[in-house]
Amino acid sequence: MTTKLSLNLFSPILSPMKLVEYYLKAIERLNPVLNGVVEVNPDALSQADKADEERVFSDILPFIDFGLLHGIPVLLKGNIGTKDKLNTTGGSFALLGSKVPRDAGVVKMLRDSGVIILGKASLNEWSSFRSTIAPNGWSARGGYGKNPYILSADPCGSSSGSAISTAANFVTISLGTENDGSILCPASFNSVVGIKPTVGITSMDQVIPISPRQDTVGTVADAVYVLDAIVGPDENDPETITLSKNIPPEGYKKHLKVDGLKGKRLGIVRNPFFGLLNDSIVNQTFEKHFQTLSQEGAIVIDNLEIPNVDVILDPSISGETTALLAEYKIAINAYLKDLEFSPVRSLEDVISFNKRNANLEMIVEYGQDIFLASQATDGIGEKEKEALANLTRLSRDGFEKLINDNKLDALVTPGSVVAPVLAIGGFPGINVPAGYDNIGIPFGINFGGLKFSEPKLIEIAYGFEQATKIRKPPPPILFKS
Repeated sequence: MTTKLSLNLFSPILSPMKLVEYYLKAIERLNPVLNGVVEVNPDALSQADKADEERVFSDILPFIDFGLLHGIPVLLKGNIGTKDKLNTTGGSFALLGSKVPRDAGVVKMLRDSGVIILGKASLNEWSSFRSTIAPNGWSARGGYGKNPYILSADPCGSSSGSAISTAANFVTISLGTENDGSILCPASFNSVVGIKPTVGITSMDQVIPISPRQDTVGTVADAVYVLDAIVGPDENDPETITLSKNIPPEGYKKHLKVDGLKGKRLGIVRNPFFGLLNDSIVNQTFEKHFQTLSQEGAIVIDNLEIPNVDVILDPSISGETTALLAEYKIAINAYLKDLEFSPVRSLEDVISFNKRNANLEMIVEYGQDIFLASQATDGIGEKEKEALANLTRLSRDGFEKLINDNKLDALVTPGSVVAPVLAIGGFPGINVPAGYDNIGIPFGINFGGLKFSEPKLIEIAYGFEQATKIRKPPPPILFKS
């Protein structure tokens, strides 16, 4: 969440061109090992040259303010559309060569802020919605993404490449997307900050979808300044117009407060979240973190419970799976139909492509069982309506009740185990690096809250980050195996 890079970019020593050249060399050297980037923007250097010229112009006319993000390179998750020379494929060869009709809404906002689109980050293919057995970090186009701290460790997903790339210093800012844990989990496993915003405050236009009800675009590293740039109304995503009134007019960066923990009411639900930890160092570390939260002025309420949490955490029982399978078919068919050009125009076409290109897409190894289950659905029928109603009840009588009854500002949990709780209600969460286990694999601490509670969550997360300053870069040698 720190802003040093943003501010230092206004120094002539660190020009946009020099920074882009540095990152491109880092990608060239280490990406063959880590597979965090699926392709580099061929126009990145020309964009950097333009940004350099604009910086000179601003020196001559100092009243022109290009903003803190001007000239900063950004990586986009491979499901976020760009109308340029880059591909938007979701990691699949089925969409290679397809053309989006316009930049994604969040990309347009970033370009308006003056950023340089450095390239596309790798991801779990189709954002983990093709197969239940494909490993995290894998896609047919991107190969196997690797955790830069321990190569054999899980990088998590589906925004795996966004987190890998920021952790390995291929870039300082990247965008990811989340449906259920896809930002919070890789941020935790790769020791970076990740913000999953409230569903509906960032545009999902021209982003390969899973479900409009749960999908959101978020940020990985230098997160708050980027969040300010990508939230807000987009005429191509009507929900953002309706919900933009909930975005603070002064933005989120004013909530980067060192004393942000002071007076905050934080809840801890040990069962089942902390019971899932099987590493003594991790458990001991969190006990110290609870002490730190109290020492920094937070009011910590321990041993709380979320009603029906076991049901919420099991998507086959909660109704989440039923709802997502039907929603996905509707959403992906609409997305594919809207493309200017595409080799495939429906989920059925994608399934057929995979069968014809089984070796390329590793169908024998990983299958496409989620695709097949989704294709078998027939819209939002009574079963789906019942599932959706159950998800609403579980959120209302579970997480919302916990927060409201205890007057909490946030729920504190380890890693991303809370993701389904936040996902089914469209709630926001922030992951902050929290430590490293007994073999050096990172883990994070998550702060989750009610819809539109980002200002409080940012204060809490930033206060914790500044009080602990835990994050360390990956090993400098070509990373442990």
